[in-house]
Amino acid sequence: MRNGVTIGQAAAFVGVTVKTVRHYHKLGLVEEPERDSSGYRRYGSADLLRLVQARTLAAAGVPLAEIGPLLGADAALFATALTDVERQLTERIEELTARRDTLHRLADGDRALLPDRAVALLERMLGLGFPAAEVAATREGWVLAKALVPEGFDAYLTDFEHALEDTGLVALTRRAAEAAAWEPDDPRIAELATAAADHYLANPALLKTVTSLQARTESATRYTLIAHHGEERTPTAARLAALFEARLRAAGIHIPRPNPH
Repeated sequence: MRNGVTIGQAAAFVGVTVKTVRHYHKLGLVEEPERDSSGYRRYGSADLLRLVQARTLAAAGVPLAEIGPLLGADAALFATALTDVERQLTERIEELTARRDTLHRLADGDRALLPDRAVALLERMLGLGFPAAEVAATREGWVLAKALVPEGFDAYLTDFEHALEDTGLVALTRRAAEAAAWEPDDPRIAELATAAADHYLANPALLKTVTSLQARTESATRYTLIAHHGEERTPTAARLAALFEARLRAAGIHIPRPNPH
């Protein structure tokens, strides 16, 4: 009979569930011990050590798919891998901190500049996973829109609220946020602009989020101030917006052109 403990005892000793132990077996992280003469699988000290290592790495944020190679890695490779995991966690912490700070700004100051309904939509954007920078830029654009086109702002919020129900649009918007890191001449920008414009054109109600804030007078000036707010931050964002608007114009949608500088 092999000395050791049952899977239930092993899970309890290590601090995980039996289901987790079996999942580790399935992924090949921990070898499943053979059955003893009584038909039970017995976990020895080496098995428990492997389980502890796998659990510790998983708790530290290492993806399960990457744990297997680490368990057999030498000290140098192990240290390098942990450094990479630490970097990823730091980036995640920074992202969450930025989102938290944005929430604080929404709660503390935005209600003086925007109606509660707009603030709630900005908070919803964060909840849907929009980058904090994207939400902040939207917020600033809305402050301008409310001041420049107050008579159409409430209807715009209704259109925007419906747009957030569009999972395809949400995915495209997230992709546009990722595109900010691309080079301005990246061919994917034109592809993304076309995909976004085609999505809007296929959904007439969605087009209202683009056209509803066009003022009856000084439309080009006001539209440019609102739609292109913050665009100077990245040439890539400027090119994406220009291609998107050009595609809509080509389809017959009236989009005011920016005034020449």
